[in-house]
Amino acid sequence: MASYSPRLVRTSMSLDTVTLGLLDELAKRESISKSEVMRRAVRKLKEESDREDHRLSPLAALEWLQKRGGLDSAESDAFKSAIREERDAKRYWWEA
Repeated sequence: MASYSPRLVRTSMSLDTVTLGLLDELAKRESISKSEVMRRAVRKLKEESDREDHRLSPLAALEWLQKRGGLDSAESDAFKSAIREERDAKRYWWEA
């Protein structure tokens, strides 16, 4: 995220009455200015957008999993063994 600059630039925009009401409500609830609500909202949306850009597509995620999810062969075998032991430990007495 870009560093915050204390230099403010005055701007204007048009908001519908519902959005303006929500902006007023948030500013009062948080005890901050409407401008600060807007700054925080823009930063949050930018962070979410950046995270979305780095998220794997479903196909890329499947390929990653098929390649053992980043585990080497020994780690993969140890993981499978631990899962089997955990499942076996949860069996009922009549399932032996």
